[in-house]
Amino acid sequence: MIVFRQADARYPFLWEDAAQAPGRWHAAGEGPAHYFADTPDGAWAELLRHEEITEPEDVLTIRRQLWAVEIGDAPAAAVTTPSSIVSGGRDTYPRCQQDARALRARGARRLVAPSAALVPGGARGFCVREGVKPSAPRDGRVVVVFGAPEGIVGWIASENGQPPVDLLARVNHYRK
Repeated sequence: MIVFRQADARYPFLWEDAAQAPGRWHAAGEGPAHYFADTPDGAWAELLRHEEITEPEDVLTIRRQLWAVEIGDAPAAAVTTPSSIVSGGRDTYPRCQQDARALRARGARRLVAPSAALVPGGARGFCVREGVKPSAPRDGRVVVVFGAPEGIVGWIASENGQPPVDLLARVNHYRK
């Protein structure tokens, strides 16, 4: 399976130890947890949401690596957390962490969840038919792989990339 992740080029694109800051699906000390998006839109939307970027002029200043990452075809446990929690703000992280902890206790090494960073239908690709046209929109998904990054291979898809400005309208921004 190929998934996507954006990263600051000054650092490795994956974590190697548990010194990782907590995230939606893991608490402090429960890493490494490697978060991936099933589309480039999802990977960029995670950055825009996390950094609370809402203005087009701010998007134009972004320069990050975009990675295409091969994570293998091991099965992922689907989260059953309610969508209002999965797409909620930072205050919903403890519930998501609890649910992920329960999945890991039952042997899951990876999970798949709806993207918190994209609005429903926010992942948009393109196809070619009489020129380049938008494809049907789809919901974004996040895949989280727990543990050391053995066997995961990444390719730099963009060295100094930035998300498309029109993605701002499809980001599920934190509510203030």
